Amino acid sequence: MNGLNFMEKLPNTVSLTAGSGEGETELNAFDRALLNAGVGNINLIKISSIMPPRAEITPLPKIPMGSLVPVAYGAIISEEPGELISAAVSVAVPKDENLCGLIMEFSGKCSKKEAEKKVRDMAKYGFEMRGWEIKKIESIAVEHIVEKIGCAFAGVVLWYKNKEVIR
Repeated sequence: MNGLNFMEKLPNTVSLTAGSGEGETELNAFDRALLNAGVGNINLIKISSIMPPRAEITPLPKIPMGSLVPVAYGAIISEEPGELISAAVSVAVPKDENLCGLIMEFSGKCSKKEAEKKVRDMAKYGFEMRGWEIKKIESIAVEHIVEKIGCAFAGVVLWYKNKEVIR
């Protein structure tokens, strides 16, 4: 690998973000939710639910527009006026820093509080299945009452601390 340690190539930060929005179409509602979450001008690459070992939980960094960015997310779109929709994500960090963390995502027709409880419970269960101990769990959720076409989005963005940006 050209002398680089494999771990140096893995994303080393994760950021929890959430947003919601309305749009004229389902795609516009999704786009508005992404913009409100701070990730509307990057290309999201949907991933499964694993956080690289030793990754740091940080505020969402400034990511160059158009970047290809790994994200674990939950999203829901509804065209039912008055309907309550929510999305949530959690990150569970292991006590053993050599192990990976777990990301859990959920979206549904429920409150923000219910969605956040669900992702936290899923993270605990995921660690129980592996026989690992949890150091901490962080989570974020958003809820939205649909006006015409609404979307709720929550995601965990994987990125690189001190990544050199080529211009």
